This record gives sequence, structure tokens and C-alpha cells, in this order.
Amino acid sequence: MTHYDVFNGDADGLCALQQLRLHHPIDDAILVTGVKRDITLLDRVDAGQGDTISVLDISLDKNRHALMRLLEGGTNVEYFDHHFAGEIPQTPHLSTHIDTSAETCTSLLVDAFLNGAHRAWAVVGAFGDNFHAAASRAAKPLDLSTAQLEILCELGTCLNYNAYGSDLEDLFFPPQDLARTLRPYNDPFDFVHNEHAYRTLRAGYADDMGKAEALKAEFEEEKHALFVLPGEAWTRRVSGVFGNLLARRYPQRAHAILTRLEDGAYRISIRAPLTTKSGADALCREFPSGGGRAAAAGINHLDASDYEHFLERFRAHFN
Repeated sequence: MTHYDVFNGDADGLCALQQLRLHHPIDDAILVTGVKRDITLLDRVDAGQGDTISVLDISLDKNRHALMRLLEGGTNVEYFDHHFAGEIPQTPHLSTHIDTSAETCTSLLVDAFLNGAHRAWAVVGAFGDNFHAAASRAAKPLDLSTAQLEILCELGTCLNYNAYGSDLEDLFFPPQDLARTLRPYNDPFDFVHNEHAYRTLRAGYADDMGKAEALKAEFEEEKHALFVLPGEAWTRRVSGVFGNLLARRYPQRAHAILTRLEDGAYRISIRAPLTTKSGADALCREFPSGGGRAAAAGINHLDASDYEHFLERFRAHFN
């Protein structure tokens, strides 16, 4: 029997997996992951009768065809996620922990499943996925100081930052390597204080965000702001965390972060206003490569010729 851990390479996917494997170690699990936008991960899994899969933080709907193939072949799948799922297959081979509400993330779903056994890592994942209020609520039983909460928040942000990029070459660490680096650490504070990889991420984040903060909006009004980033490795790394920062700074405003691709098209990150945390996924699903969740979603490829149409829909959708 073979076990596969299939997870989003961002902070939420990493911290959800970290909790599961601290609670139930599987040392020989095959890790399947990628950059944050690489979400059709079940296509890569060739499992069969009696094999098992843990799926974390990728949309069931986006993986439906591959999931059905695996289930029909007798693979047992446990699924944790907070993205749009669509109709959930009913079969004894599938167990699901899916909640698409705007107040939770996959790390918090795993935390609930494990009855808070590794709560600090759940807090890191929630902070990283821009669920700051939910992270702070979850952290209350830990009796942490304000300074300690800020450390967990920064760790989550840096783990999330590492996942953004067009391909693995844009990242500081491949997510599967980062997952293995995290694995020995029961306590995220030990990771922060002892792990060189964290210092690398922290320095990279500070440098890239300094450049992002100097950018001017292409379009800005009371309810909307749109930024166009040049097609460079640092902008691909920073696009998502920059959107998260803007969402917290201007909670009543929707944000679109467009990063130029080599072919002249755009990759887009959308952040709904934090006051509503809704609508980002619906807007992005209007476009062929779009998806995500209600508060934060994206479009993998928008032709330059569709820019004006996108801007029109972005303004209307969050008006």
C-alpha cells in the first residue's frame, strides 16, 4: 500500500499537512505539490486499489475528473479543503472535511479534526492565508503574547510568499522540500529560531515587498484598485502577499494584482473587500482559467486583449 500527501504549496497547505503528519507520521508518503496556482494535483497521482491519499487545500471541483478515476480504482481518499467544491461524490472511498465559508481555511479544518492537537501550526496557516481574525481567535487558548502572535503571523506570511510564482524556479524552496524541512518541528517557534530556511524567506520577503510598496496603482478609486506588475521573478513571488497586504490596509476596497507573463498576457490575483469577504471566486470563474475562494481568487491566464473586459467586470462585480 502506498500513501500520497497531495497539498497546495502555500502556507495553508503546508501547515495543514504539518499538523496531520505530526499527529500521524507517515515517513514514506509520496509528496505531490507545486506552486500555489498548481492546483490540479490529483492528475499526477497514479494510485490504485488499497492505496490512500490525503488531499489538502485544493479544490475538489478542479480535481473532479482525477478524483473520480482514483475512487473508481479503489483508492481511499481523505479530503480537507475550503475552496469551491461543487457536488461531492458519495462513496465509501471518500471522506471529506470541506467548508467553503469565508471564515475558515484548511489549516483550521485540520485543527478541528485533530481537536487542536497542533494548534500553533494551524494559527500559522491561518495567518498565512490572510485569515488574521480567525487566526487570532484560534490562538486564544495558547495564551500567546502579542509579540509571539506577530512571530506566527510573519512565519505564515513568509511560507505563503514562497508559494507564489509561475514555476518552481521562481521560488526560494520547492514546496515539497519546505514541507520536509518543517516536519521535525513540533513547535513553530523552534522553526523560526533554528531554521536557516526561515531566515532566507524572511529576507527575500522584506526585499520583494519593499519593491512592491513603491508601485503605483494603474487604476484606483474608492471601491477598487488595480496594480500591474512587470513580468519578473520578484513580482511573481510577491503578487499574492502584496494583495493580502492591500486587503488588510484598505478593507473596504477590492484589489486586482495583474502580473505580466512572457506572452504578454496577465496572471491575476483578486482580493475581495475584507468587509464582505465575498465575490472573488465568482468573478474569476467567469474566465476560463479562474478559480479560488470567496475572499481571494485568481485567473491563471488573461489575454492582453481581454484587459478592458476584465476591468469592466472587476468594477461592476465589486460595485
